[in-house]
Amino acid sequence: MARQRVTSHDVAKLAGVSQPTVSRVFAPNSRVSARLHDRVKDAASRLGYRPNTLARSLTTGRSGVIGIVLAGLSNPFYADALEKLSAALQAQGYRTLVFFSANHAAEVDGVVEDLIDHQVDGIVLASVSISNTLTERLKTSDLPFVLFNRGQIDASIPSITAQNTLGGRIAAHALAACGHRRIAHFSGWQQSLNGQERQAGFLQGLADLGLQPHSLTDCAYRPQQAAEAARHVFGPTAAERAPDAVFVGNDNMAFAVLDVLRYELGIDVPGDVSVIGFDDVPAAASPAYALTTVRQPTNRMVAATVSTLCAMIDGTQPLHTHIEIESTLIQRGSARLPKGWTVPLFAPLAPDLPSQERAKIDA
Repeated sequence: MARQRVTSHDVAKLAGVSQPTVSRVFAPNSRVSARLHDRVKDAASRLGYRPNTLARSLTTGRSGVIGIVLAGLSNPFYADALEKLSAALQAQGYRTLVFFSANHAAEVDGVVEDLIDHQVDGIVLASVSISNTLTERLKTSDLPFVLFNRGQIDASIPSITAQNTLGGRIAAHALAACGHRRIAHFSGWQQSLNGQERQAGFLQGLADLGLQPHSLTDCAYRPQQAAEAARHVFGPTAAERAPDAVFVGNDNMAFAVLDVLRYELGIDVPGDVSVIGFDDVPAAASPAYALTTVRQPTNRMVAATVSTLCAMIDGTQPLHTHIEIESTLIQRGSARLPKGWTVPLFAPLAPDLPSQERAKIDA
């Protein structure tokens, strides 16, 4: 004999609440008291109840699913961010559907079209570029979406990033404070706004001090290209023309640079060359690297992304379209900063966007 399915009415009877209360407890982003929530969840667990998500989506028009699009997990920053995004969305009652896509507009567009077909409630686009065509498609579909760690010039697209320009400027000042004057930059992808802003901040930081960059190399966020750049500019053929410091556009590339400097070229870091990265992924703190780096505050970026997306799903206009969360320097052993050195206070580089569009959130 087939087992009879446990219903929300059975859970309501055992918990001593109404059936609509059971529905609210299992609905995404619901608001019920902790006491009722725990009572219903306990009754559901005892009965082996599983909510019928298909029936709920037909009734509410919501699937309870958020799509996350990533270019990949080779950069440990995104592996960490994905775990935190999934946990934060789960805490709001959502399940996640993760798609991986190469960072090409056509492929990203195809993946997002698949997510639209899956009738997800919202999308987080992380580490991917989106085309103007896709932007218009998403707006037409009224599907809420937020860019995570990927800025866009279009002020109508919600995005959550670190203060990339500030981070690059901090890195330049820090390396100059180490006594370096021949400072190179191995940048992130210069077709991404993040890579452009970090490089622009670095150049502004040098200009603050009357300095020019030794060299600029677009390494496209690829460790192999950063390693090759290190061999080229620091190798034997560079001789006296070699830089004495380098700001690397993310930690994943910085690790490759440190390996080349220390183990292939035999260069003392930080005795002869200082290295600063960007992200502060967990491996940056390991003794193997002890990387001085500009921190992207992942927890706060995730919280801002989830709150913005949930507000959009609920039909509430977010207070800000763009949110930039303060970047900070984490001092370790790959740069010889003077004891007690602190980041200077910077005047703004340019007027901010209108307050309803951009928020700079400080620590």
